[in-house]
Amino acid sequence: MRRRLIPDIVSVQAFECAARHGNFTRAGEELNLTQSAVSRQIMELEQQVGARLFERVRQRVVLSDFGKRFLPEAQKLLSQSERMMTLAVSTSHMKHSLSIATLPSFGSRWLIPRLPKFLKLRPSTAITVESRSVPFDFEEEGFDIAIHYGQPTWAKATSTFLSREVVIPVASREIAELYHDCSPADLINAPLIHLMTRPKLWHQWFTFHGVEPENGFRGNRFDQFSMIIGAAVSGLGVALIPTYLIEEEIRTGALVPIFDKPMATEFGYYIVLPEELRSHEITNAFKDWLIEQADMGISLPQEE
Repeated sequence: MRRRLIPDIVSVQAFECAARHGNFTRAGEELNLTQSAVSRQIMELEQQVGARLFERVRQRVVLSDFGKRFLPEAQKLLSQSERMMTLAVSTSHMKHSLSIATLPSFGSRWLIPRLPKFLKLRPSTAITVESRSVPFDFEEEGFDIAIHYGQPTWAKATSTFLSREVVIPVASREIAELYHDCSPADLINAPLIHLMTRPKLWHQWFTFHGVEPENGFRGNRFDQFSMIIGAAVSGLGVALIPTYLIEEEIRTGALVPIFDKPMATEFGYYIVLPEELRSHEITNAFKDWLIEQADMGISLPQEE
């Protein structure tokens, strides 16, 4: 029974292509098939699902109501099949493969610069890194490991603490010099840069350092940390940014801490493993390596 419900990938491809073109002939041209072969593939798929996928309207083929509902699932199946084969081909010559889901900014600014160290230790490992911002189903997505910001809760997976997130106020050197001898209270009137997804972050920082922030929400807003970093480097104002995201900018002096007044945010970073990979050798090796890298931390320049 189960095998009868597994679709022929060629028939699904013919359906998706015909739906996209709205024409069997053009679908055949793309797939290097005859129009009759495309029609036969779609007919076999219709027999398998027990419903018509197309209707003929004025000598044209258009998706039926069922076909419209079926199309997104067909496209998802084709995409997953292509991803599966691409990964298989690209990793077939390697001893291990590791598929990693990570937060976009964390991945580009903290993880990827460190990956050469891991690959030097594990040269026979093929790495695939994709960005994900919210929890997902490991069975559907096919990842081996994920890096998550928030609470240590994830369905059908185990979470291991990686690190706290610590934010500090930073600005370009020119802006930082204006507030070098100031106190946290003096930043209330500074040009503040806000992250749209965390609108209370500055308010929380002021409160944490004993300041009543009457104007804590004033300033320009951006929806990604990468934009906030660019805005601060460009001299638009003072930004609260996690230290791990600006290691390079602090090292080069593109961004300067206003003063040593950090604040740990309420959530942390976690390494998430699907339950079935809790004992997987390469996945656990990568988890242990991540924890080791996080324990090294980041050293900030001292105030002069």
